Amino acid sequence: MSVLRRKHLYHFEDLESEAAKAMDPHPFSYVQSGAGHEETLQDNTRDFRKWKIRPKFLNDVSKRDLSISIFGETFDTPYFLAPIGNLGIVHPEAELAVARAAKRFNLPYIASTVTTFSLEEIAKELGTNPRWFQLYCSQDRNITQSFIQRAELAGYTAIVVTIDTPTAGWRTADLSNQYFPLKLGTASGNYFADPVFRSSLIQPPEKDFDTAIEKQMDVFFSPSFTWEDIQFIQNVTKLPVLLKGILHPIDAQKAMEYGVDGIVVSNHGGRQLDGCISTIAALPEIIEVIQGKIPVLFDSGIRKGADAFKALALGADAVLLGRPYVYGLAVNGEEGVSEVLGHFIQDLDVSLATAGVASVNSLNRSLLVKV
Repeated sequence: MSVLRRKHLYHFEDLESEAAKAMDPHPFSYVQSGAGHEETLQDNTRDFRKWKIRPKFLNDVSKRDLSISIFGETFDTPYFLAPIGNLGIVHPEAELAVARAAKRFNLPYIASTVTTFSLEEIAKELGTNPRWFQLYCSQDRNITQSFIQRAELAGYTAIVVTIDTPTAGWRTADLSNQYFPLKLGTASGNYFADPVFRSSLIQPPEKDFDTAIEKQMDVFFSPSFTWEDIQFIQNVTKLPVLLKGILHPIDAQKAMEYGVDGIVVSNHGGRQLDGCISTIAALPEIIEVIQGKIPVLFDSGIRKGADAFKALALGADAVLLGRPYVYGLAVNGEEGVSEVLGHFIQDLDVSLATAGVASVNSLNRSLLVKV
């Protein structure tokens, strides 16, 4: 019997507590913590409380429809699995276990650049399950292009470019613990499997691990990355390109001017810039700018079905789950992730019914009140 069933971990706080017991302290702190004093990490969840659901009853909700469509593809629910790196510190099966759980529910999986297993290994585990690839643009454009081309060959159907990481955030918990998973190789699956990266090494990672890790760290961050680099990415792929990390309406407008295919409203789960705006606070102005012209996905702070309801009602086309599924992975591997995903889907379905709404596509601002 899984720990999740035995403990009935329906509350995020209980799930987090069990994950803390299942993981070593430093890896758990890495997943759980945010930047600085964690003001933004806390605001991501607290600010959802500023929006209250105002139900409308006497509607036929005997059948609910959670399906959405993005880029001409229909998905069973509005949930995507957010790109999370370094999952090898959480569970030995890492992204492979997550992929199998995603496949159970046909939930799109956005695979990270900094995974323990390669994007090809993850794709093999996913089979025909929908998948996108999240891209950290390297200082070496040849590596970036190689990653994109590999993602295309492996059946990923969109490129999600993370733009909020010109450098690592001021993550005080990790600094205090002196714990940096990038140095452990748990974020090297894609680099060590990449022919361009490997060709830049004198010795392959199997023979000189430390030098390979040092090289990865040298090329990983790209603080000179600009809007012109977005055009480079668009030129080397025919896949839709989304920008993850949009918080300012001016950036949302600029994304459309540059022909970006979609955006993800995200502050990296509160892990990059402490004191910046929460995602739910940023969302309404961005939706006003986008006006439905391109898809808007929402990331950072989703902890229950009602949160997803609110983000969708404010105009998001889909929402990303992050820490909750990572904690499920820590507690019970693939089964733990599956339990978490099942709970989120059921919770949203019940939230729709009890608010008098039959379809996620019917969610709108009139169902919310700001307090």
